[in-house]
Amino acid sequence: MPGIDTLVSLSGIFTVLFVMLGPLKVIGPFARLTQGVEPPSQRRIAILTSAMALGAAVVGALVGQHLLRKWNIPVPALLLTGGLIFFIVGLRTVLAQYQSGHASLPEALPATPIAAAMRLSFPTVVTPYGIATLIVFLASSHDSERTLGILLMLAAVMALNLLAMLYGRFLLKGATAVLLEMLGAVLGVLQVAFAVNIIWTALREMGVLHAG
Repeated sequence: MPGIDTLVSLSGIFTVLFVMLGPLKVIGPFARLTQGVEPPSQRRIAILTSAMALGAAVVGALVGQHLLRKWNIPVPALLLTGGLIFFIVGLRTVLAQYQSGHASLPEALPATPIAAAMRLSFPTVVTPYGIATLIVFLASSHDSERTLGILLMLAAVMALNLLAMLYGRFLLKGATAVLLEMLGAVLGVLQVAFAVNIIWTALREMGVLHAG
């Protein structure tokens, strides 16, 4: 019976995590929250945010993975859950360009770098659907090498988040900002297609659909 680990490579997992937890959605909030802050404090906030987000994502995903296995969730149900999550978030990414406004963080900077990092980490970087995605990937992993690879992909995405926060003001200028929006839209479309494939596979394994 196939699982997500047989449907998607580690590079595919990186792409999904990049959309779910990656820098495309943290650059703007970080720039707004740290506007007018001295560069050393900006760097401190960026480093703390990345470290907090990585730690919280790993702990949350491992706890969720343990609970899923303890509750004996069948693989097809896990596949269907992951497919639905990927589909909804991918569709939101594609449709975001048509929204009239975007949610923003409060303009006031928290009193300390740690407080600012916590505001950015939860839920700007570590989103509920991002944690759910990690849980699905880890719970469907059948060996330690695969699990380590998933965690390394997560660490790589968090490293990109750190770079995006450190150099975000340059990335948000001119044509680069437009290219980032286009990249987000393209990845969103690919994620929707990937999600449909997973949902189709899960429904076939459940016997709801039959291979033609």
